Amino acid sequence: MSVFGFGFIEVGTVTPLAQTGNPKPRLFRLKKDHALINRMGFNNKGIDYMVKRLSAKPKELIIGVNIGKNKTTPNNQAARDYEICIKKLQGLADYFVINVSSPNTPGLRALQKKSSLQKILSGVQQANMNNTPVFLKISPDIDTAGLNDIIVLSKEYQLCGLIISNTSIGREGLKTARDKILKAGSGGLSGTKQLAGRSDNLLRIASRQAKEKLVIIGVGGIQSAEDARRKISAGATLIQIYTGFIYRGPSLVKRINRSLYKHINE
Repeated sequence: MSVFGFGFIEVGTVTPLAQTGNPKPRLFRLKKDHALINRMGFNNKGIDYMVKRLSAKPKELIIGVNIGKNKTTPNNQAARDYEICIKKLQGLADYFVINVSSPNTPGLRALQKKSSLQKILSGVQQANMNNTPVFLKISPDIDTAGLNDIIVLSKEYQLCGLIISNTSIGREGLKTARDKILKAGSGGLSGTKQLAGRSDNLLRIASRQAKEKLVIIGVGGIQSAEDARRKISAGATLIQIYTGFIYRGPSLVKRINRSLYKHINE
């Protein structure tokens, strides 16, 4: 992935134990909207396999690791799953992402609530012996009050920043036929202008509230260089792409980099 021009790469989501994820099919293209619906469900080979892989990574690559809880882990024990992964990844990741916002693991988004987050973030920072930067990835469907709680907690537990945002459970404003959307079923929607607008709004609020104390990674609906510049104008320090990379291809990275370089030097 690095040869396409990415400045950093995020891998995951990884969980303590290997899990197969949700039943297939679990990824769907909405071509008219240049969008995706996915309900992967954190399919991965477990933390020990990731540790083995990352032990052999080139030193010059900046790698972030996205961490979640196993589907079978009750929410009241979720903090332990995050702590296990953090401890085993010490010295192997350049940053960590605490994922409590995927819509594809039952009950996971409930962990965005203040009381649950306090327990998770406290345990994560205690396990983070190397003081590796920690980000929290949030849902685009969260309300302003919930976002404000998250910003306060992010400062309290000395997080590096936020990733805004994950996929959405919303389906409004789509061009794709309703029967096709219903056939695809549940899952997180990504790539749409509606999602971009929602995540941009949260990004602006977070940037204003954080007052430069948090680094914000903007993601959601970036399908062009103009979209990337809009994210940065809204307050993002870094950006990520997912669906845009699928529909626009590897050349999107080059176009974004050239546009940002030109913008910086104007």
